[in-house]
Amino acid sequence: MNRYFDTTQFLSLASVFIMLVVYSLGTSSAFVLAIAIAFLGVAVMTAVHHAEVIALRVGPSLGALILALSVTVIEVGLIVSLMTNDTPDSAVVARDTVFSALIIVTNGIVGVCLLLGGLRFRELDFHVQGASSLLGILAVLAGITMVLPNYTTSTAGSTYSSGQLIFVSCACLLLYALLVFFQTKTHKDYFEVTEVPTEDTVTPSLKRSVLSFICLVLSLGAVIGLAKSLSPSIEAGVAALHAPRAAVGIVIALLVLLPETWAAITAARANQLQTSLNLALGSGAASIALTIPVVAAFSIMTNRTLTLGLDPKGTAFLLMTFMVGGLTLGTGRTTALQGATHLVLMLAYLVMSFIP
Repeated sequence: MNRYFDTTQFLSLASVFIMLVVYSLGTSSAFVLAIAIAFLGVAVMTAVHHAEVIALRVGPSLGALILALSVTVIEVGLIVSLMTNDTPDSAVVARDTVFSALIIVTNGIVGVCLLLGGLRFRELDFHVQGASSLLGILAVLAGITMVLPNYTTSTAGSTYSSGQLIFVSCACLLLYALLVFFQTKTHKDYFEVTEVPTEDTVTPSLKRSVLSFICLVLSLGAVIGLAKSLSPSIEAGVAALHAPRAAVGIVIALLVLLPETWAAITAARANQLQTSLNLALGSGAASIALTIPVVAAFSIMTNRTLTLGLDPKGTAFLLMTFMVGGLTLGTGRTTALQGATHLVLMLAYLVMSFIP
């Protein structure tokens, strides 16, 4: 165990070193590009691992929150890096990434967890109050950030004015702060697992938790730095494949959510669906509530256009997602059938994105 933790600490430092090397050399060389991609994955995995170590120290509810915040920091770093490239797609990369992350967590991660857990245990239990709270917050956040811009008249297109952006950003932060207070203080039992794990878990010492926090900060810094170096290559690769512009957002969302997907699946296979829902839906809420204010402030300060409103197809997927999610999470028990339903909706989104 000690060797494993020492390895992850070493990988965090190595990721920072590689980030500095790549930043100084650039990614014009294929070898440097391959190294940067490899260590970007390493940095993401080590960041999530250290967040999980801290979670073992502070408890499952707060731990899921820490993991969601860690993933959101990575996502914000990638989005801002792409926005600074000032390409024709820079105005929509934030919307496409946040929307892709929302569809992936509500249909992809939740669907896989329900399917695999249902196949293994036949039925899975969870707290309706906790899941409904997360889904309700997520619906409101998605509505005010990605649907309402299509119906405002202060600015042209699917955009908000500066005043509207400030209001929406404050509303997102307030809702998320209330969710965190609800989840960690007043109603913690709504978000605890319904089944007590059979395996004993060792609580990390204070020293190990502090070291994990330091390594978490280093890993996140490496992710943001490597993402900045790789962002032109990501857009060039999507353009070379003649993929639609939404593919950039999907790639970013899949990248940052991969470690969290693994953690959620592991929890579902251990009959801890509530933890999986906390990770998936909590990450979606954090993705919107924390990413939108940051990119809004960035767009206002740099006078860049920020397009947030979804097209009709995206709005239709959003409505179907929350309708199906409300039915799935409305009883406190699920089966593999509900998981398959969510996965079909996820696959439809991917197909319609690449074949519009």
